[in-house]
Order: sequence, then C-alpha cells, then structure tokens
Amino acid sequence: MPADELDWRFSGSGGPGGQHANTANTRVELRFDVAASPSIGPRQRERLLERLGPTVRVVASDERSQLRNREIALRRLEERIADALRVEVERRATRPTLGSRERRLQAKRLLAQRKRDRRATDDI
Repeated sequence: MPADELDWRFSGSGGPGGQHANTANTRVELRFDVAASPSIGPRQRERLLERLGPTVRVVASDERSQLRNREIALRRLEERIADALRVEVERRATRPTLGSRERRLQAKRLLAQRKRDRRATDDI
C-alpha cells in the first residue's frame, strides 16, 4: 500500500522511559482507510470491509523510540490486512484409508498383547 494512504499520529506514551517518555511523542497510531483506498481491488476491498471495517487502526507504544514504534505499527497493520485477505480453504471430509485402519488396529493389538504380558500368572 502506498505511504500517502497511511495516516500517522503521534502522542506521548505512558510506561517506562522516565523523563524521556514525558516529553517525546513515541506512541504511534497508524490508520488505513480501506473504503477510500484506490490501490485496493474491488474483491480485496469487499473482503477487508467485511472483516476489518472501513478503517484499520493499529497502535504501538512498546518501545521508547518513535522509529521502532513506527516499524512495529507498520508490521502490525500488514499482518492484520494479510490475515483479513487470507482465503481459508474449506475442508472436505474424507474417510480413513484401508491402510490407516489396519495400522490403527495392529497398534491396538500390540498394546493389548503388551498388557496381557504384564499380567501375573497363577502357575505357582
């Protein structure tokens, strides 16, 4: 997505950082307007609007540096959009194969035999 379609906002963030955190605008809020974006195709726009709404907003205030928070926010936005665009393939139900059924039954027989071997005998 083009950089001119991203809306960046910066503000002071709480948390660690001491005096630096009180004076620097390190908290990053990144917004992307899905509804007005010309760089998205119609099918992608429809999917994003359905899953994320008309605007996508991410916030990052994890680090003391505004640059690192920008990188985090951009990565989070990319992840959210990629997750929303992912098409999940519908699973078709299948039946177990003959070989898998035979292996399962053989494993059950071996386990039962092992347990039978552990039993104490009354031959004494």
